Amino acid sequence: MAAKLTPTPLSSLRVSRHLIPAHNLIPNTSIQNKPLLHYHGAFPLTALSASAIESHLTTVGVVEPQWRFTMYSQTHFHSTAHEVLCISIGKAKLCFGGEDNPAKVETEAEQGDVFIVPAGVGHRLLEDVSGGFEMIGSYPKGYDWDMCYGKKGEEAKVESIAKLPWFEKDPIYGDEGPVLEN
Repeated sequence: MAAKLTPTPLSSLRVSRHLIPAHNLIPNTSIQNKPLLHYHGAFPLTALSASAIESHLTTVGVVEPQWRFTMYSQTHFHSTAHEVLCISIGKAKLCFGGEDNPAKVETEAEQGDVFIVPAGVGHRLLEDVSGGFEMIGSYPKGYDWDMCYGKKGEEAKVESIAKLPWFEKDPIYGDEGPVLEN
């Protein structure tokens, strides 16, 4: 059984918020105007493991953990679900918004961080800094994810993003938390 995880207290949590304009055929945050959120050090490193993160997410009950993997090195986005990425191992440089987008966000992600990625936000791995970088990918209960690449023919999928509901509870903190402030 995984050790019980207690997230960093909200009063101590550092959160970065980014609104990223559409670029080429990647909608980014332009459809729902919900920001990309980066919870820095949301999980303390003591007793941190992929199974402990998955257990915590399941207990909060907002999202369902669906995979453990690195991030794809090709820019992609999802049109059918918002995504919660919890960093379980290592450190990496990530790009959000599309690498050719002048308003892109390039940031370093490290063990214990969480990203709330709204549907439509392009993202990719730039560099696995530590080697063995791993995340837990989770999606709202009842929603499946798809893969879009900002190519012609995806317009109907992009339009469907407007109908996706936003989170009613924070995937990490439950009844309160940064996702509810947006």
